[in-house]
Amino acid sequence: MYSFDFQKRVRYGETDQMGYLYYGNYAQYYEIGRVEMLRSLGLTYREMEQEHGILMPVMSLEMRFVRPAYYDELLTIRTTLRHLPDTVIRFYVEIFNEKKKLINGGNVKLCFVTASTGKTIAAPEFLLAKLRPYFE
Repeated sequence: MYSFDFQKRVRYGETDQMGYLYYGNYAQYYEIGRVEMLRSLGLTYREMEQEHGILMPVMSLEMRFVRPAYYDELLTIRTTLRHLPDTVIRFYVEIFNEKKKLINGGNVKLCFVTASTGKTIAAPEFLLAKLRPYFE
């Protein structure tokens, strides 16, 4: 299992009339978690796309809202891979407030696609090589 925490402060423009983090913005927070987790492994989406020609489209997104997040609150986005990817990769996400209380949780499933053909492929070896040590 591999887990990575990243902190993000709620900006004013991300809130709704009630002062809560707008529910539609949570998907972007999930993306921040995924991108920063890959970066923590020494990989970037840009590198995967430009150097390896691999895209990762979202197949499904599930989330549950436990309590609100507020403007200027520093949140912790915890992104976890519970399984080594095969033809898909599933990121489990938990978002915590400053009091370490869970505010949102869910998961997002992506597949791997060759940019040149648009066809799905198995998880690329360069990604698996970075992840295997955490699953042994």
